[in-house]
Parts: sequence; structure tokens; C-alpha cells
Amino acid sequence: MVKVVDGRVPIIAGTGNNNTQASIELTKEAEQIGVDAALIVTPFYNKPNQEGLYQHFSAVAEETKLPIMLYNIPSRAVVRLNVETVVALSQVNNIVSVKDSTGDLDSIASILEQVEEGFTVYSGGDDSLTLPIHSIGGSGIVSVSSHIIGNEMREMINLFEDGKVREAAQLHRRLLPIMRALFMAPSPSPVKSALKYQQIDVGSVRLPLVPLSPFEEQNLFRVIESFQ
Repeated sequence: MVKVVDGRVPIIAGTGNNNTQASIELTKEAEQIGVDAALIVTPFYNKPNQEGLYQHFSAVAEETKLPIMLYNIPSRAVVRLNVETVVALSQVNNIVSVKDSTGDLDSIASILEQVEEGFTVYSGGDDSLTLPIHSIGGSGIVSVSSHIIGNEMREMINLFEDGKVREAAQLHRRLLPIMRALFMAPSPSPVKSALKYQQIDVGSVRLPLVPLSPFEEQNLFRVIESFQ
């Protein structure tokens, strides 16, 4: 991927694991091959407390020069980085951002209020929260839907930043059906089907995920067609 992209866009490698040493080794390997940053998810399954989470991310950060984006996704990892832990980790030199998949606007606002300038908060893939999070100071989204409607999502953000709030909101509402459809089944099954529908065959998912059923695909394609 680093060779293919050839510096045209930054590459953020997912190097998180529920084993701290394994995360360190993956992050070092990613650094060696030339990625631009590391995305590190909260440890899953073993359910560390907040002190354990802090030490986990701090230990990985100590072993790399890469900028690190925290990935806070309690719906999949069970544990959640509390506001206070995110703020504390933001003080670590190369922890520079968080991908927030909590859907909790109050917590996100609290983080933004307490971190120093330069630490960024991104919506974590719940695409329908892109505009709401941006409106309270978020920097953008690590997006699923943008694979299909990237230009429109960029337009929505541009409208908001240009002060055209009503127009941005109207576009947000227009995009909602396709955002929802792309999460009708565990990701990334829907977006892979959508890309194939658009003549970009990126292959199927691997077990334990399964492709969309014919019925699900029909519903997804119907939404895409109505949008176009």
C-alpha cells in the first residue's frame, strides 16, 4: 500500500491489539515500512480498567515515533476510554488524535473542551454523526460511506465551513438513507457490495463475516439507485 500510494495521501495503519506487546511490535513494523501514523484500538476481550488503558496506549507510544490516533469503540471492544483518560493520553507527545465511535456528543464536546489545541477528534465511522460532531469542533470522520459518497460528504463539510449551515443540514438529511443502508449488516459487508455494484470489485469479506444476502443487496442497491 505504501508503494502504491507513493506519498500522494497519508496512510494510517491499524496496529491495535489486546496484547500490548503485540501492539508495540505491529506498530514498529508499520513504522519500518513507511506508514504515516498508527490507529490503535482499545484492547478488546480482556476488559482493562482506565489505568490499564492509559498504560497500554502510553507503552505503545513510547516505542514509536509515529503519530498515534486512539480508537475508542466500546460497541466492539466492550471497554470505553473515558473522557479523563483521553485527555490524559492527549498529553503524551505523539498521541495526537482520537477516532471516537461512542456516538456520545456530550463526551466528545467535553474532550474537545479539555485537550490542548492540535489534538483532533474524528467521528469514528458513524457517518450520520459527521456533521453534528463537526459542528461542535470535530475535525472530520474516519468514514465508511465516503467510499460511495465521498464527494457529497466533502461538499457537506465545505458548506458548513462556508457558513451555509442550512444547506449543509439539507445535504446531511439527503445522505442519511445511504449512510444507514451501508450499516444494514456488519461492516464492511455492505460497503463491499456497494463498491462491487459500482464496478469496483474489492473482493468479499472473510469469515466469521458473511456477504450480504440477495435480499439485503437488493435493498442496498435500491437505496444507491434512488440517491443517484
